[in-house]
Amino acid sequence: MNAPIDVSSLYIETSRLLLRPFIEADLPDFYAYAKVPDVGEWAGWAHHGSIEESSRVLQLFISEKKTLALVEKKTSRVVGSLGIEEYHCPLPKEYDALQGRELGYVLAKDKWGQGYMSEAVRAVIDYCFSTLNLDFLVCAHFARNERSKRVIQKAGFRLMGHDVYVTRYGTKEDDCYYVLDNPKRAL
Repeated sequence: MNAPIDVSSLYIETSRLLLRPFIEADLPDFYAYAKVPDVGEWAGWAHHGSIEESSRVLQLFISEKKTLALVEKKTSRVVGSLGIEEYHCPLPKEYDALQGRELGYVLAKDKWGQGYMSEAVRAVIDYCFSTLNLDFLVCAHFARNERSKRVIQKAGFRLMGHDVYVTRYGTKEDDCYYVLDNPKRAL
């Protein structure tokens, strides 16, 4: 089952990133990466066509209290987002009574291939397992998305299955979903 989540006061620091709740002042940075073609499309949403669209999504990030801004410490620029989302993929029955969430992420195109997302995912996994004491985490990627696949595999997730994901725009994507059990809990 999906565990409750509230990241509105969460701050996680890694060697190169600060993970924190989004704030309204993040709008220019958010729009800067969300408007770039080929960024959102890998996560099931079209790149943003206006700053007003980014503003609406940013307000959701703030009000839903489940998405963290990835701030590059060197530049103080927001370079991505990482959500601790509700999962919807079919899991084996032994997960029915357990507490879990799904990680979903997007990174600015100019930061791809530099290990930022792997760094952020590792930090959030540690938070979810050590602080929230979740039983498991789920993560998924479109079958054609090799970059996300590498992040997920580096983090230790194991493949659970394949599915068809219907994006918010009605397109269908072959999807691979994975699970990571909390090593500190006996499942």
